[in-house]
Amino acid sequence: MTDSAMDGMTASPRMPGGPLPRFETPLVPRNSISGRALVAVVAIMTFLASLTTGAVILVSGAASEWQSDVAREVTIQVIPAPGRDLDATVDKAATVARALAGIGEVRPYSKEESGKLLEPWLGAGLKLDELPVPRLIVVKASPGATPDMAQLRRMLTEQVPGATLDDHRGWIDRMRAMAGTAVAVGVGILILMIAATILSVTFATRSAIATNKTVIEVLHFVGAKNGFIAGHFQRHFLLLGLQGGSIGGGAAIVLFAFASLLSRWFTGTAGGDQTAALFGTFSIGILGYIAVLGQVVLIAAVTAITSRQTVNRTLEMID
Repeated sequence: MTDSAMDGMTASPRMPGGPLPRFETPLVPRNSISGRALVAVVAIMTFLASLTTGAVILVSGAASEWQSDVAREVTIQVIPAPGRDLDATVDKAATVARALAGIGEVRPYSKEESGKLLEPWLGAGLKLDELPVPRLIVVKASPGATPDMAQLRRMLTEQVPGATLDDHRGWIDRMRAMAGTAVAVGVGILILMIAATILSVTFATRSAIATNKTVIEVLHFVGAKNGFIAGHFQRHFLLLGLQGGSIGGGAAIVLFAFASLLSRWFTGTAGGDQTAALFGTFSIGILGYIAVLGQVVLIAAVTAITSRQTVNRTLEMID
């Protein structure tokens, strides 16, 4: 064996001239099973929250329209009495109502029409001649006008004995209470969904910490600050929250748009008109869609903040 060969065997290995290659992996796996499960949970929560928000907007809008319609209409009731000319009293009450400023339409109901109003409760074919069935006068305000109903009540009391005015105030109060209850229930459901999302993110974060416990402890002991480690988790779960929120919010937006389109298709039919009378056109409007998008951002922010807080509390226990 030559001297040069011996020298080659005893020489120390040559160090590479450049830096060693670095193979970086994320601190939190991006496509883990728990991550995909969290995306599904966030998507479901966002979808349900968006449906709740849309339902509250629809109910509130329908209630406002009902209140507006009822507020524009009042009813004069003329009660029969012995010796009272009911037809003449009805005509006089209608004349008094027409004289008030802001009144657009006054429609007295005939005796037969008043009787038909009782058919849903008493049934058809009943003889109501001997019953003191009141006569009704429907009074509607002109568009944009606000008649003085208190003055109308005083005028009826002074000029038309036996005539009473019903401004449906009790009905309006009940509608207002119903709308307020719907909003309160919707807010309560949203709070519960956000709480469920926080719990889900907390468990998912703890699972990710447990999976990468060794790496996190090594980083912590070599001097990595808590904010550096928590920042990785925060960015990871922020992306998961945005992904799940976008799926759930997008599905809700598609559903509301499709429902609005269906309501337009069925406009003019009996079922469509009844549904429109109850819930409007099933359109949540631009503000509704903005609210859904705002919920997507809110859910993502809650997901990221919850993850960061969970990591910080865990690292404080290691210190």
